[in-house]
Amino acid sequence: MYDIILIGGGILGLSTAMQLAERFPEKKLLLLEKEAGPARHQSGHNSGVIHAGVYYAPGSLKARFCREGNRATREFCDRHAIPYDICGKLLVATRETEVQRMEALWERCAANGLERDWLSADALKEREPNVTGLAGLYIPSSGIVDFARVAEAMAAEFERNGGQIRYGQEVTGLAERTGEVLVTTRKGEFSSRYLVSCSGLMADRVVRMLGRAPGFIICPFRGEYYRLADRHANIVRHLIYPIPDPSMPFLGVHLTRMIDGSVTVGPNAVLALKREGYRKGDISLPDMARLFSDPGVLRVLGRYFRPGLHELKNSFYRRGYLKEVRKYCPSLTLDDLEPWPAGVRAQAVSRDGRLIDDFLFVNTRRTVNVCNAPSPAATSAIPIGRHILNKVGEMLQGG
Repeated sequence: MYDIILIGGGILGLSTAMQLAERFPEKKLLLLEKEAGPARHQSGHNSGVIHAGVYYAPGSLKARFCREGNRATREFCDRHAIPYDICGKLLVATRETEVQRMEALWERCAANGLERDWLSADALKEREPNVTGLAGLYIPSSGIVDFARVAEAMAAEFERNGGQIRYGQEVTGLAERTGEVLVTTRKGEFSSRYLVSCSGLMADRVVRMLGRAPGFIICPFRGEYYRLADRHANIVRHLIYPIPDPSMPFLGVHLTRMIDGSVTVGPNAVLALKREGYRKGDISLPDMARLFSDPGVLRVLGRYFRPGLHELKNSFYRRGYLKEVRKYCPSLTLDDLEPWPAGVRAQAVSRDGRLIDDFLFVNTRRTVNVCNAPSPAATSAIPIGRHILNKVGEMLQGG
């Protein structure tokens, strides 16, 4: 029997596993991951941004964990010689209504303890010659990194400290008993005193396996990207974001410098018709039936019907996508947009039709389950892992 089994080899599961092995070196720890290696889903299909915490409600877990995670991520990378670049983020207002929205973000940054600068149109143009706007909000603490590489380093650290990782182990059943949790995979059974799940796109299914009604469903949104042609590798110096519409749940199409020197454009947000639907043609009839019969999902689709159609149109119509980015970077052309792999975001939706905004945990007597971990989860992976570590510590003390 193991002391603790963890499900999920993304950056959250690996951060938690690494910290558990450091805190409890005498415990027998096992991490199960259904893929052949770490960070094969959200952790390896994101924009690589080390977020500062611009958008998040003061006092929320997102705001606190993001601010702590920004610093912790950089410290971890320094220790493990993982390259990163604190290039800063520029939010660009292109209309008067966006300038007004930027004023609210200016105040939110102050509430979240972030350094920031307000740039006039001239100062914006001086800092970013290829970007056009009425004003800009500059956040110097944002940066970029390869989170898949961070996850791999966490996996190596976990194993160095005595933890075991078994890949290719898809969990098919869970049973919480008086003194143990029984974990069934397609290849066998494992027993543990306690369980931690960081299962991303499968989070609601894990809770159901434990015999609990989760009260939410994971709704997968595909984020599609383009990559700029190599001749535009130096088109921007910072991360360039539009001013988000506060009535919309996503941040809009942005220009992201990547740690490999390339620049990506995206993402949009399109409902995926399969839990792990990375391609437009990926369809699962059972997944679709579950989605379109869920009252919460139907309410969300109804509420965002028009913007959803707009996102779907741009998914198939490259000129529409280009129009979004040309609002602040007008020199780009259709030929500049090259294909780039998509990602899928696991978004928890409540039964009453709310997009659950903050991090969400569902715990039982012997399990801790991460059930909603949208952006900035990768940035926040170390403090989230520390939060889980404390919960597990309480369980261990209670016997």
